Amino acid sequence: MTDASRTEAPADASGCIFCAALAAGGAEPLLVHVGRQAFVILNKFPYNNGHLMVVPRRHAARLVDLEGDELAEMMTLAQASERALGDVYGPHGFNLGINLGRSAGAGIADHLHMHIVPRWDGDTSFMTVFGETRVLPEDLPVTAARVREALRRVLGGQHA
Repeated sequence: MTDASRTEAPADASGCIFCAALAAGGAEPLLVHVGRQAFVILNKFPYNNGHLMVVPRRHAARLVDLEGDELAEMMTLAQASERALGDVYGPHGFNLGINLGRSAGAGIADHLHMHIVPRWDGDTSFMTVFGETRVLPEDLPVTAARVREALRRVLGGQHA
């Protein structure tokens, strides 16, 4: 399989928000880093400030569908994201998660993605628990700029 064939979205990926974001490139405000095999994008409906996702460039639904270099870059970007979010927000911990399939909680089941959510002691308030509402003190464009710059520093200026 050639490198080019693995980074192109297949025809059945139309309507995929991740493929559309990657295709939009610099016009997609939530896209914070694009690598050779994977990219980092903010969650449009975050649980906390800095909630982002690491996504393979290739439209694939499961880990078993990915090649080793795709998996390796996803983990490298997850590690860099943890470091960058730690530098920017100073969280007390992180949730990292992959939901495979709708029954496992995947909101977008056809394109694999790993959530990285910064967490702070006591960050689950009554608003989230009872009001099904999230209160975020930072707008997404501000978060995107901060995370984009931090990832650039952590990755040593790498940007595709």
